[in-house]
Amino acid sequence: MADARELGTIAVIGGTGAEGSGLAWRWAHAGLDVIIGSRLAEKGAGAAAELNARLGRECVRGADNVSAAQQASIVVLSVPYESQAAILETILPALPGKTLVTIVAPLLGEKKGRYTPPPGGSAALEAQAQVGEGVTLVAAFQNVGAHHLSDVEHAIDCDVLVCAETREAREVGVALAKAAGLRGVHAGVLANTAVVEGLTAVLIAINAAYKVRSAGIHITGLPQ
Repeated sequence: MADARELGTIAVIGGTGAEGSGLAWRWAHAGLDVIIGSRLAEKGAGAAAELNARLGRECVRGADNVSAAQQASIVVLSVPYESQAAILETILPALPGKTLVTIVAPLLGEKKGRYTPPPGGSAALEAQAQVGEGVTLVAAFQNVGAHHLSDVEHAIDCDVLVCAETREAREVGVALAKAAGLRGVHAGVLANTAVVEGLTAVLIAINAAYKVRSAGIHITGLPQ
């Protein structure tokens, strides 16, 4: 899939946070139809108004999480791992037949630069088990720092590893990465998300060691 605009409406659940709002901003800037979801509809509307003001046009909407998921073709989950299960439970009736893109990375314990696997193997595997086979789950963007996402002029030096059970599903993540100005890379099935999510803790440790804010990964040897 070459053009993410063919995907339809994108709902960003947790779109008021740094990562979610940064991706929403980049997708809206690229011409995608975006809804910002939040627990409170007014908070989602406020975040959407801020993005529209920056864009200079009215193209982003705000809503509560359930309404946002109901109106979307693609639902992007951008929430802390600790909130994942509860928020998925609230939007679950709106998900069957849709694609859920999770960017959740479990950072458990006090030391965020030390990886602790969640009970279900990975956040993505737990999400897939919760939403069931009627929802296509794609995992992506876990290794992209939020610091520069809100600046579309900044070239983020980080590839997006995309995991899903089928190549067709992974192409959704690749298209969304391209729309955000990033390169998406097919990284295999959902079982591989245990490795991908773990890399987030590695990058946090690298940021701390070198006193930087946006360490990323780049896959070499791929055709340009």
